[in-house]
Amino acid sequence: MSEATGREAKTIHRLLEIGQIDDEDLDFKKGEDEPLDCDALILDEASMIDIVLMNNLLNAVSLSTRLIIVGDVDQLPSVGPGNVLKDIIDSGAVKVVKLKDIYRQAKESMIIVNAHRINNGEMPFLNEKNKDFYFIKTKDRDNISDTIISLINERLPKFNKGWDKVKDIQILTPMRKSPLGVNALNIKLQEILNPPSNVKKEKTYRTIVFREGDKVMQIKNNYSLKWERIKGTGDKEGLGIFNGDVGYIDKIDEENDLISVIYDEDKRVDYESIYLDELEHAYAITIHKSQGSEFKVVIIPSFMGPPLLMNRNLLYTGVTRAKKMVVVVGEAKGIGFMISNKRAQDRYSALAYRIQNNIGK
Repeated sequence: MSEATGREAKTIHRLLEIGQIDDEDLDFKKGEDEPLDCDALILDEASMIDIVLMNNLLNAVSLSTRLIIVGDVDQLPSVGPGNVLKDIIDSGAVKVVKLKDIYRQAKESMIIVNAHRINNGEMPFLNEKNKDFYFIKTKDRDNISDTIISLINERLPKFNKGWDKVKDIQILTPMRKSPLGVNALNIKLQEILNPPSNVKKEKTYRTIVFREGDKVMQIKNNYSLKWERIKGTGDKEGLGIFNGDVGYIDKIDEENDLISVIYDEDKRVDYESIYLDELEHAYAITIHKSQGSEFKVVIIPSFMGPPLLMNRNLLYTGVTRAKKMVVVVGEAKGIGFMISNKRAQDRYSALAYRIQNNIGK
């Protein structure tokens, strides 16, 4: 967002100035007693915001501030409780503008065209010549896995020599377990993309081998983890590393039993052993964890799985994470099944009803 606007962008937690945390409640400096000082607040990726965080944010917005909410209601809902963006829209109490038209420049990208087709329940166009959306057909799951490894390690870096195989190409998979899940793929990908070396230190934590140079992800919100900025402008230090943040292991300090991870290329976090259960490899990540992120190239394995998980919203979210190219590897019927499956877990917050009631008063 900072690149797109030329203005500083912040996470909601940083904006509200998160402070000391107890076991149950978030403590923000900004709130009703000390509201945010701004005329307009633009809130992006609003589908990711749960009802608790939205409540804290709105408490800090003064009545004179204009709030503009931007988001895609067709993506996966928030990890936390509620379905805030959808409920606000469904309430009919606020002005809503929906962007539906695909304009000339966007029509050149099959990623955008196919995202709209998936969202409309239609099969995407596959392998259009000189486009950016590709499908590689294979049925056997071992073949799918081998093809993915070949793509990320050899074929795609040869296709575009400017793409870094670790930083620019991301595997997004629907689930954690199975031969095509996060756990199995990360073991194979680490061996290929960051193999053992005499010059790289390692630390084994339970069944995971962390190695200097590894791509890793924070898998839960930790509001008390300290970070320090190693370059650039902005706060020199702060608190909080959040679920889905991706970084790289810079150094393993055996003497002090620390793993140093760099996030956003400029924030260093030193992990003690007690926090290592919050860290995992990120060569492959679930589509759920990818929400809110963007990658130059996305590779998605396509296979048959549990109907509750393999749905249209999941596929749509995965495809829309890509900026330059999408490659789907596997079974065409897997794509068709996900597109036809609109099943999703209902969430009951009564927020839309409560907004209607309050506006009516």
